Amino acid sequence: MRARALAARDPSCDPDLAAHVLEGLARPQKALPSRFFYDARGSALFEQITTLDAYYLTRTEINLLERHAGDMAALIGAHASVIEFGSGSSRKVPILLRALEEPAAWVPIDIDDETLAQSVRDMRACFPGLCLVPIHADFMQSVALPNGALSANRIGFFPGSTIGNFRPHEALAFLRRVGATLGRSAAMIIGVDRKKDLSTLLAAYDDAEGVTAAFNRNILIRINRELGADFDLDAFAHEARYDIDRGRIEMHLVARRAQRVQVLGRTFRFAVGESIHTEVSCKYTIEEFRLLARAAGWQPVESWTDPRDWFAIHLLRFGEDEGVSQRAS
Repeated sequence: MRARALAARDPSCDPDLAAHVLEGLARPQKALPSRFFYDARGSALFEQITTLDAYYLTRTEINLLERHAGDMAALIGAHASVIEFGSGSSRKVPILLRALEEPAAWVPIDIDDETLAQSVRDMRACFPGLCLVPIHADFMQSVALPNGALSANRIGFFPGSTIGNFRPHEALAFLRRVGATLGRSAAMIIGVDRKKDLSTLLAAYDDAEGVTAAFNRNILIRINRELGADFDLDAFAHEARYDIDRGRIEMHLVARRAQRVQVLGRTFRFAVGESIHTEVSCKYTIEEFRLLARAAGWQPVESWTDPRDWFAIHLLRFGEDEGVSQRAS
């Protein structure tokens, strides 16, 4: 309540950001939601990450889409409305749209309005006859779709292994919410990173170029700018860890020295080595993810993997029992 009261006095202060920062920094293990990475600078840094040699996820998923978009389109059918959750720069959805038979609409949902506006401009140039229905919203909350503008054949699109940024109970809740939003018989195309050797995983989340470190620290830059905090960026080191028991990468900002930080009139103390947990990236086997999908009311239809078995794209159908197969490219 105090965060929202303070935000109410300053129209530039995001009350959701304020509330989560004050609550997260007060925990025994300090933590911040990863969705706050994505202001304009954070979105640009993430796009840079996706081009790095060590970050295999984006190019592997793009290759899978290019190989199998026709197979996906055959299973989806004609006149589909594609709803993209967390659309970002929308680099991947054109591959699917070009493969679909007479797609009816593209509905990008993103929390960053600048990135959303740019992606819509880019897509309008590429698909001049396609109905574009942008929604500026946090896809982690319930999102109302404009029913009149969309066809009955609805397809959720959630690439990038963003599902891994949720803890399993959060992923379960997200998938249930998406099912309720899209409706019975809707399909979902979702990219999921797979478990693999430790060196490959850690290199992807702690690149030698330092881009991921800058991306991680950007959340502190945003808190300083929007909440008037006084984080010293040089006093925090980026660190990627792998929790083998939970099958997930964790990103942390680790205090290099003892310090105090002021945020919205409150003081938060850091001991040397104490960290702020900023992101998780869960990795799944094929069967682990299928079990999660089924628990959320989705039935696996088909899965595609790359030759190294590093990444998978799953096609799900909500509320229907379909046959399941798996194909390697």
